[in-house]
Amino acid sequence: MNPLHKELANAVVAMDEERAVAAANRVVAEGLDPYLAITEGLSAGMRKVGELYDSGEYFVPEILICSDAMNAAIAVLKPHIKADATRKPVKVILGVIEGDIHDIGKNIVKILLDAAGYEVIDLGRNVKAERFVEAARAAGGGIIGLSSLMSTTLENMARVVRGLKEAGLRGDFRVMIGGASASARFAAEIDADGFGRNAKEAVELADRLSRSLPCARTQ
Repeated sequence: MNPLHKELANAVVAMDEERAVAAANRVVAEGLDPYLAITEGLSAGMRKVGELYDSGEYFVPEILICSDAMNAAIAVLKPHIKADATRKPVKVILGVIEGDIHDIGKNIVKILLDAAGYEVIDLGRNVKAERFVEAARAAGGGIIGLSSLMSTTLENMARVVRGLKEAGLRGDFRVMIGGASASARFAAEIDADGFGRNAKEAVELADRLSRSLPCARTQ
């Protein structure tokens, strides 16, 4: 791991906002890729925070402080990410499903999708399946990204896919899922189109799925 990426990760785990911002400023000053600083540094730090939470070493207050450090560093890095101006925007409807308010991962995915040239429609957190369907109907086509940290809310991902089918919209959308409680196996079970283990994989998956959209085949 790049030393600055490691420093960003460690600063997040240490709940040290000042240290995280300093490392982010060094990334910018040294002309390093801010996109990689987020995916390989800050995201890695938050994955470690998630592990510490699962093991009972960190609790909600610690997670919130860690996320503050991460967000402060992202604020430094984001303006320096070069968006892909050559891409014809594909709409991505993004949100954390009903019953879950953990949106750190979703927010990182949003930043990277923005940088990759997608038109992101962020529905926020604790979003009902019906709201995803309404947004899909308004968008007309694209990708839907569903996130969940809690296994107790996974069924709500399945409800979104069923809702798209019942509304006659499934063929116009590709559905990708992510979050600690999801998996590739679960994606297949609910007839989603793919699973991303982290923010970087989510963008790569969106790139693959966008090429299979009906609008892509007609260009």
